[in-house]
Amino acid sequence: MSLLIAGSIATDHLMSFQGRFADSLVVDQLDKLSVSFLVEDLEIRRGGVAANMCFGLGQLGVRPVLVGAAGEDFADYRSWLERHGVDCGHVRISDTRHTARFVCTTDPTGAQIASFYPGAMSEARLIELGPIVARVGEPDYVLVGADDPDGMLRHTDECRQRGYPFIADPSQQLAFSDGGLIRKLIDGAAILFSNEYESAMIEQKTGWSADEILSHVGTQVTTLGKDGVRISRAGEETIELPAARDVVAVEPTGVGDAFRAGFLAALAWGVGLERSAQVGCVLAAYVVETVGTQEYSFTPSQFLARVEHSYGAAAADEVAAHLKAVG
Repeated sequence: MSLLIAGSIATDHLMSFQGRFADSLVVDQLDKLSVSFLVEDLEIRRGGVAANMCFGLGQLGVRPVLVGAAGEDFADYRSWLERHGVDCGHVRISDTRHTARFVCTTDPTGAQIASFYPGAMSEARLIELGPIVARVGEPDYVLVGADDPDGMLRHTDECRQRGYPFIADPSQQLAFSDGGLIRKLIDGAAILFSNEYESAMIEQKTGWSADEILSHVGTQVTTLGKDGVRISRAGEETIELPAARDVVAVEPTGVGDAFRAGFLAALAWGVGLERSAQVGCVLAAYVVETVGTQEYSFTPSQFLARVEHSYGAAAADEVAAHLKAVG
């Protein structure tokens, strides 16, 4: 299966301040604010929804095509992704902007001072899918994930015009999008991904009921956190599956991206929706148990053991046939 994964590419720069921000702020002088904080550590984590999904797909032996925009500072990140099975040959490199960056400092109370620099991400609107497809072949799916909104709309429109099956995954951009844009991003999607809160937001902003959404998309896959996942299709019985068992949650960032990667990898193997969701849940468990969205690893035998522990021997046997070649 050929998968094009379009969406954000970013890095997170995370720092910790040992004092309290509140102790450094003078309320009646905030209009003259000028403060500096000495931080004790710095973590640089790879991220961006498209890059996270591609990493997960690569871990399961599926070679996805990353579609997004980054800066010239992307070189090390590119090497990392390529070492983990991702085709980065079609990433647009900006001549003037750095890769998107989230910079955040947190104090012991949990208070944060943060900035997000979209940078090269805003150039996603300049990417045309047609030339990429001409080089890599017709896609079985193009996933359109959170990115520059104009870029998301361009990719979705091009998929409809050229007949590429697409997956709508607006996620983080839902809060900033109006109903008209959301309708354009999901109408005609083969699959719509969302979590439970996002699903409610889609209904509220589009004005479409749950049944009406299903009349516009082939399948809606809704993640339910610790309660698992729900798969809905018009005229079909709803499938509900539990999350993976005995998960020790550490950090939730990137869990949804990992679920999508696992789900899509299993679709690429040709297994059904239920098994795809189970693979997604197991891959998501690795991320939630790890600090960082691309810091997890496993062997095929370890992954299969978790599948069997959560979903039984039959599930593990079916997945095993597709993990044999994964290093």
